[in-house]
Amino acid sequence: MSTPPLADGSSVEFLPFTRPDIDEQTIAGVAEVLRSGWITTGPWNTRFEQALSEYFGGRAVRAFNSGTVTMEIALRMMGVGPGDEVITTPLSWVATANVILAVGARPVFVDIDPATRNLDVARIESAITPRTRVLLPVHLAGLPCDLEGLYAIAARHRLQVLEDAAQAIGSTSGGRRVGSFGGFASFSFHPNKNVTSIEGGCLVLPPDADPALAERYRLQGVSRSGPDGMDVDLVGGKANLTDVAARVGWGQLQRLAEFNDRRRELARAYFGCLDRLELAQRGVQLPLREQPGGNWHMFQVVLPERVQRAAVMVALRQRGIGSGVHYPPIHLFSLYRKLGFAAGDFPHAERVGAGILTLPLFPAMRESDVERVAQALSAVLREFGV
Repeated sequence: MSTPPLADGSSVEFLPFTRPDIDEQTIAGVAEVLRSGWITTGPWNTRFEQALSEYFGGRAVRAFNSGTVTMEIALRMMGVGPGDEVITTPLSWVATANVILAVGARPVFVDIDPATRNLDVARIESAITPRTRVLLPVHLAGLPCDLEGLYAIAARHRLQVLEDAAQAIGSTSGGRRVGSFGGFASFSFHPNKNVTSIEGGCLVLPPDADPALAERYRLQGVSRSGPDGMDVDLVGGKANLTDVAARVGWGQLQRLAEFNDRRRELARAYFGCLDRLELAQRGVQLPLREQPGGNWHMFQVVLPERVQRAAVMVALRQRGIGSGVHYPPIHLFSLYRKLGFAAGDFPHAERVGAGILTLPLFPAMRESDVERVAQALSAVLREFGV
């Protein structure tokens, strides 16, 4: 893919901020699934769930058609509903808070730690009320939240935990894989994630949760017995993962270690380039350099306040470089302002959300691509007086 000619008449290959890497073996496997005649939820879905269960230390795992519905179903399984409160971060994809509203509960935001950009665990206890039922941390960009501190608070206050681990497959906390311990953990397999199933996600269940209940929520509340027995005991949805998607996800999971190792190499290359160009000294906030356990799902910088992010993104695109915004603060969207949230409520999230910029990072990138992005960002910022 190439951009239109530049001002000097030249052209350059367009570098997106992310791109999935699907190998030929997986593509051939999808063709086999299509030829089999069984393309919806079936044997490959079961095989994918079994592989995920092994990956997460033997925990029960159920696959779904998105990493959003997984969180909604987890909240329903935890009994969360009208009148309840769920504590979470304002700096995430809006789905994190939308699922709370979907079950009739109210999100209670807690500001972020500006260094990690994750929920500031030290602020949680002051937000707990008698209506608080769940803590919902987000592992932004694959960097694990302070899970040790968070689970200690949950234990003290007898609260449940649902981890929005959409971006954190392969991340570790305290030497253990995120999702292999603790409460519910929701993962996304969207095309921009470290593992993709085109669209999809999975829910890792704690030992005391009932996998059959997750299955009923996944498909219209249906339970079956014998050759023709059927019952419905709750309002479920239509959230099953197809075998086509499961085959893609299974193939991706086999390469996860390879993908994440490459992401770490590219992150190190970014730091080397950006250090050489002295971007931090010029007011650009780099991501946390030492990320024990992080999977480098994204490489994000925060631009100086005086710089208009949109103008930087346009200028980068003119140089053949894609970028993204992950994320605007949730509480400033119209829907959440109507609930009483306002500018100034969470200053750290607002500052980071206003300036955060996601740079290209995906396994097929070369070190020369990283150099190109860093040089372009440096040049663009100089044009804006930085």
